[in-house]
Amino acid sequence: MKKNITRDHQEYLLETLKSQKEAAAYIDAALEEGDNEVFLVALRNVVEAYGMTKIARKVKLNRENMYRILSEKGNHEFSSPWELFTSLDLRLSVAVS
Repeated sequence: MKKNITRDHQEYLLETLKSQKEAAAYIDAALEEGDNEVFLVALRNVVEAYGMTKIARKVKLNRENMYRILSEKGNHEFSSPWELFTSLDLRLSVAVS
């Protein structure tokens, strides 16, 4: 039987991202890329790891709105990502390069 490597990788990634330390490092690495799409994929993976419904409730959105916010074509209001970070007990930091 042939394994689905992509699915296995995604499952492993989501399990790893349940650690706040790993989630923070993952999002930080995505931020360093400077690409909004990369950042949104990383944020979506972290939210999925924590549970889309659980996080949606914390930020007072329904799950469908969460998916929309985190999609490539979603509504990327400035406040939405910051509400997600707060609900995950994460914060962003800026360092001088």
